[in-house]
Order: sequence, then structure tokens, then C-alpha cells
Amino acid sequence: MINETLLYLHIPFCDSKCHYCSFNSYVDRFELKQRYMEAAARQLRADITEFGIEKGSLTTLFIGGGTPSTVEAELYEPFFEVVEGYLCEEAEITSEANPNSATKAWLEGMKRLGVNRMSFGVQSFFDDKLRLLGRAHKAADAHRAVERARICGFDRISIDLIYATVLDTPERVASEIARALKLPIDHLSAYELTIEEGTPFQKSPEVRVESVEQAKLVRKLLKAHGWKEYEVSNFGLSQCRHNLGYWKYLPYLGIGSGAAGRIAERRFYPERLIERYIEDPFFKTYEPLTPEEMTQERVFLGLRSCVGVDRKILDGDMCERAELLTREGKLVFKEGVYYNPDFLLSDEIALFILG
Repeated sequence: MINETLLYLHIPFCDSKCHYCSFNSYVDRFELKQRYMEAAARQLRADITEFGIEKGSLTTLFIGGGTPSTVEAELYEPFFEVVEGYLCEEAEITSEANPNSATKAWLEGMKRLGVNRMSFGVQSFFDDKLRLLGRAHKAADAHRAVERARICGFDRISIDLIYATVLDTPERVASEIARALKLPIDHLSAYELTIEEGTPFQKSPEVRVESVEQAKLVRKLLKAHGWKEYEVSNFGLSQCRHNLGYWKYLPYLGIGSGAAGRIAERRFYPERLIERYIEDPFFKTYEPLTPEEMTQERVFLGLRSCVGVDRKILDGDMCERAELLTREGKLVFKEGVYYNPDFLLSDEIALFILG
């Protein structure tokens, strides 16, 4: 039986495909939206039974994509009807949204369903950079969308920003952060641009620039305003409990085509092709995880976040290497847990500990 589980719902529909995006998403399947949402509800009902999910044990729900705001709020109703009762009383329910499609009616509809946190894919406050990234909105749309969400009653609002593009300079990065901090938000995710296989940017990798100084600048500016960095890309006056759950290595259900889940020692993947998923939302590919693999994942996740790494999961050699890093000041050891004070070094530290 599962006592605390995260829930993720993947929405594979988008207005347009961003040049950096490698997620499973479609810009030409909108006629499938209703059938897809019904299939997601069917998968959720079956997974609750298969994995023994207890009433009140789902602590968070995160609706991601794709673009959740391209799906009308009423089409989410079958899914919420299934999940009702399985969410804990104080569940964090987040939906991603794009500034150009998060209308007042959509925001109000999602609020009525129980969504209590909104995350906007802003990415930039410069129109030339938005065009470079292949985004479908303009900077002014982002301002309006965040203000609209606040008016609709959302007091927990996050935005995403991307840096390390060829258009970014220290002055522009500082301007992006300043504009973000003027908005009624309590959380910000700042991601370094990465070039993913199979994306338009793979053919033009020169759009990305070296980003260490920009990464340090983002951290310096946010810290100066009292924002805490609690993961390598996440900053806030509050924390996203769903993301924190991943870093704590809590089990999670992944619903929808292109999603992934992990319960106990198995990761699972529903059908990725949307038409096949609609026909058979119960199909999954399972990936067994060895104890060694799970330890490696927990080390990487713990060191890139405020969660840290519990000494009890490390073997003797790993502990020795962790102790060496502690003596050198690269780790902090407190109450049985190793913490990383510099998330920009997280991968290097994790690889050293794991040997």
C-alpha cells in the first residue's frame, strides 16, 4: 500500500512547437482532446487499483505538457471526478499554462476544479528572444496572464525563464529578473537553454552560449531579494511541493501519453503515441530498477536540491568520499544528511561520490 504519492498528468497538445522542446506534444491533434482526457481518467482509475493507492494519499497533482491551457477546463472534469477522494486534504494542485491561451474563463474553470497553483511558461520578457525560442506569445501577454491569474484568485503563481541564449547579455538577464520580481509571483524556475536531440535547435546549436556567469548572476539577483534557491533551477518565496517530492524520491504516478511513473522498484511508461494511448490507456512498458540504480538517482537528485543525501543509503566507499568532500568544505554534514551548498557543482560532486 502507498502512503504518500505524487500524481502527474501529461497534456500533449500545444498551439505551436517551441524550437527547444523535446517533450511529447502535438500541434495537429486537437480533435482528439476529449477522447484523450477520457482515456487519462480511465488510466488513472486503473492505476489507483493496480498500485494500491489509498484514499487521501496523493499529496500533489501536477498538470504539465505540452500546454494544459489548450484543453478546455470542462474536459478535465472526468479526471478530477476520479481523483477526488484520493487527493489529501491540503494537496498542492498545479497546472502549467501558456500566456496566450490562459484565458479568464480557463483560469476560473481550473480554479473551480481545485487547481491552487499556476505555472506560466513565460521563458522571456523580450519579444526577439521569444521569437528565437519559437514561442507563440509576446512579452506583454505574459504580464497580462500573471495579473489575470492573480485576479482569478491564484495566490501561488510561478513562471519559467530561459537563459544562455545567443541574445542574452548580463544586462538583459538582469532585466528579465527585475521584470519577473515586479509580478505577483512567489516562485521562479530559471533554466539554462539546452540543445535536445530531434529539436529545431539541434540544427543550430550556436543559439546557445556558455552560461556559468549568467547562472551565477541569476542566483545573485534573486538571493538579494530574499528568494531561496532550493534546487539547481528553482527559486522561491515558497517551494513547489510536487518538484520537492521528486527530489525526495517519493513514488509517483504518470498519467498520459509521454508520461512516466515510478512505484517502488519499477518505472513505467504509458503508450507514447497519442492515438494508441487513447485506444489502450492501460498499456505500460515497465523498467525494473536495481538498488544500485536507485541509490545513484537519489544521490543525483539530493545533491541538486535542498533535500541532500542521507548517509544511510551510501556504502562504505561512498561515505569515505563524501567525508572527504565535507572536510574540503564542498559538502555540509548535518543530522545524518550530506547537503550541497553549491548546486552548480551538483553533478560533479555526485559523480565523485558514486565513484
